[in-house]
Amino acid sequence: MYYGEDIVEEIRQRTDIVDLIGQYVHLKKKGSSYFGLCPFHGEKTPSFSVSPGKQIFYCFGCGKAGDSIRFMMEYENLSFVEAIEQLAERANVTLPEKSSGVNKGEEDLRYKLLEINKNAALFFVKQLRSPKGKLGLQYLAKRALSGESITHFGLGYAVQEKDALYQHCKALGYEDAILQESGLFTFKENGVRDKFFNRVIFPIMDLHHRVIGFGGRVMGDGEPKYLNSPETKLFDKSRNLFALNFARRSRESYLILCEGYMDVISMHQAGCIEAVAALGTAFTEQQAALLKRFTSTVLLCFDSDNAGRKACKRAIPILREKEIQAKVISLKPYKDPDEFLKAEGKDALMERIHNAKNAFLWEVEELKSGFNLQDPGEMQGYMEAIAALLRDCFSDPVELENYCKAVAREQLLSAENLLYLVQKGEEKSQLSFALSKQGRREENKREKALTDNLEEQFLSLLLQKEEWIGPVSQYIKAEDLREELCRQVFLSLQSGKSVQEIMDGFRGEEEKYQKFMALYHGDLYHLDLERQE
Repeated sequence: MYYGEDIVEEIRQRTDIVDLIGQYVHLKKKGSSYFGLCPFHGEKTPSFSVSPGKQIFYCFGCGKAGDSIRFMMEYENLSFVEAIEQLAERANVTLPEKSSGVNKGEEDLRYKLLEINKNAALFFVKQLRSPKGKLGLQYLAKRALSGESITHFGLGYAVQEKDALYQHCKALGYEDAILQESGLFTFKENGVRDKFFNRVIFPIMDLHHRVIGFGGRVMGDGEPKYLNSPETKLFDKSRNLFALNFARRSRESYLILCEGYMDVISMHQAGCIEAVAALGTAFTEQQAALLKRFTSTVLLCFDSDNAGRKACKRAIPILREKEIQAKVISLKPYKDPDEFLKAEGKDALMERIHNAKNAFLWEVEELKSGFNLQDPGEMQGYMEAIAALLRDCFSDPVELENYCKAVAREQLLSAENLLYLVQKGEEKSQLSFALSKQGRREENKREKALTDNLEEQFLSLLLQKEEWIGPVSQYIKAEDLREELCRQVFLSLQSGKSVQEIMDGFRGEEEKYQKFMALYHGDLYHLDLERQE
């Protein structure tokens, strides 16, 4: 059986190495890693380490090391294919049913494309160092990049001739069919032209340092300013991160997410090798999942402008969903990391990294700008906005209380009042959920919307929470209720009558009075707001 790289990588991503090895080796956590007795050689003192961040194991005694696949091969004496099949079953990954020439053909295509990309990268590097690359070198010098950084990242230059790379690849013997698959060229009736020309080139590499795509920065005022390779068999910009192949080697407990190539390169040049960047697209769930393989903490280092703040707001909930702790690095008064480093230097940047703000507290601070806190009404709106954010972000009551207290301390607010607003909003959201379900049912046939039992439960709730009658009236009308008594009580509440006044109105009608009292004293604890249809 032959398995392509895509399926192998999926298995790696869906296998937690600590959980896997923990089935075979008794592990104890020490710091950020886990340790146990090595299963590959006899020892009395644990020297076998497992890194959840990097998803690798290493024995300081015998030197055995690798990922989850390698562990299964070594421990169970399996072939690569056998290890893949066992891990796939464990991770519920569906493998191809049988070997086929198609699968092998697709993998052969991938290797061909990798070869073309490698040759293209070398071509761009040579062009940068040729007389034709003067413009590119001037740009990189202006951005204060060292020769070492240029070499480390494999930066190159696409010359102004619009078919230079194409002619180079044809001279190497590549056919048009495979060149079309590479995404490096535009084929038209009037000829072929390079995707990249007159641009500084940034090779995009996978975790194994193989070139899978390119980014190019135009020289001059051309558009677009930055251009990325299109989607290919190798390159999916939503599933890759620039410089992660280098950043994954960092010994820090965090990674830093930046906006652009130059930000990342400048930070690496300054010694902050933890920096990575999204690839010309909004940060994605797939990129977050990729980051989680190597860290549990991500520091956001986006531009200080409005676009950067918006990008930050989009990234935070994605990281939170993946259970990655997010923090925000402030670069003010500078626009981006590159500008900050040029002005303040590495030590100042490290201080900003050390003082990175908890992402939720940063979100709260961002909310503040939309309110005039000198106005009591807007202060109320501000607190309700914070409560809504707390409610959306935290379901665990302990975590919720801790964040309420933290926000209160920082914003000089009452933690008790915040928690009250959170709980009040939760009650309303539960009711809204119930009512929204009611509304959806009524779209087809309003008269069949409620059962008698549900009507009674509904009125019991309203009698306990008279203040809800206003919001409820937006969704429910008296004629929607089938039971006469329920309609009568509902109209009375709408008219502003108190429970006592409604009760007094039924004293002459014993049957209705008794039924009303049953409603009023109804057991609300058995009200199932999320009852399935």
